[in-house]
Order: sequence, then C-alpha cells, then structure tokens
Amino acid sequence: PKMIKHFGLGAAPDDWHALGDHLIEKGFKRSELIAANLMRVSEKNGKKYYYDAFRAKVMYPVIDLRGNVVAFGGRVLDNSKPKYINTSDTLVYKKSNELFALNFAKNGNDRKIILCEGYMDVIAINQAGFENVVAPLGTALTSEQVNLISRYTKEIVLMLDADTAGQKAIKRAS
Repeated sequence: PKMIKHFGLGAAPDDWHALGDHLIEKGFKRSELIAANLMRVSEKNGKKYYYDAFRAKVMYPVIDLRGNVVAFGGRVLDNSKPKYINTSDTLVYKKSNELFALNFAKNGNDRKIILCEGYMDVIAINQAGFENVVAPLGTALTSEQVNLISRYTKEIVLMLDADTAGQKAIKRAS
C-alpha cells in the first residue's frame, strides 16, 4: 500500500469507454482526450469509433520534475499483448526527455542514480530502501535522458536485466 500511494499507481477498468465517458462528463472535449493519448479513434466503413487507450491495465503515472502527471504507462494484468503501452509524445510530454521516478530520485540520490529497465524495477528497488532509482520510458536510454540525469548526479549505476535485451542496453549505454 505504501508504494502504491507513493508512486500514485492505479488501475484502468476493462471497459472501452469508462475513462472517456467520465472525462467528457467532467467537461473535457473528445479532441483533448485524443491529443492527450487517453482516447483513440479508429475508422471502419467511414464511421469513427472512439475508445479508451488504457483498458484492463495497472497504471503508472509519469510525473515530471515539477510534480505534474504528464503521461501514463499501463501494464496488462494477464498474458495478452502488448504487455505494456505508454503515452505517445504530446505537447507536454516527450518520452525521450523524461525518466520514470526522477521526481523522487533527484532528492535521494546519495550522489548516484540507479538506472534500471522499467516501472516495476524502480518500485521494487525503491521498496528495498533505495530512492535514487529511475527508468527510461519504453525507450532505450537517450542522450537527453543522460543529460537530465547529469543535472543531479555524476555517477549512474546501471542495473539492467541479465537477459539479451538488458545486456544490449548495457553495451549501448556504456
């Protein structure tokens, strides 16, 4: 419960319209929800269909350095594919410029920042007592992210998975 609250974790219901209907009822326009990547549109036989981008997912808010939620990541609760979906770039969010949990890690970095692969890695390591942990957002580590980290530390500890993808990422980041 402490980690759920700390990271603002949530859940998207298994419903095609729950979020869109709720936000439209609150006064948001469909076009705004599409621009924010919360709703998507598809066309079939000349008719438009609107649906929630995140359904039946554990939700991870991406919080910028000022404390604003600027994007979301979602993970399926079963074995369906894709396993993760992430907010695409918007006017307020560019995933190559952000790191998950940097808003926390920048304050507890002990002059180092641990870079791991994903949301759950960050949360698990944080739960073990290390608050100086971040992860890229569904992308390989970018030069923009390295520049961002360098504002807060001079030492980055790579803690990536031992699988093929993790090993390739270590080589690219070195």
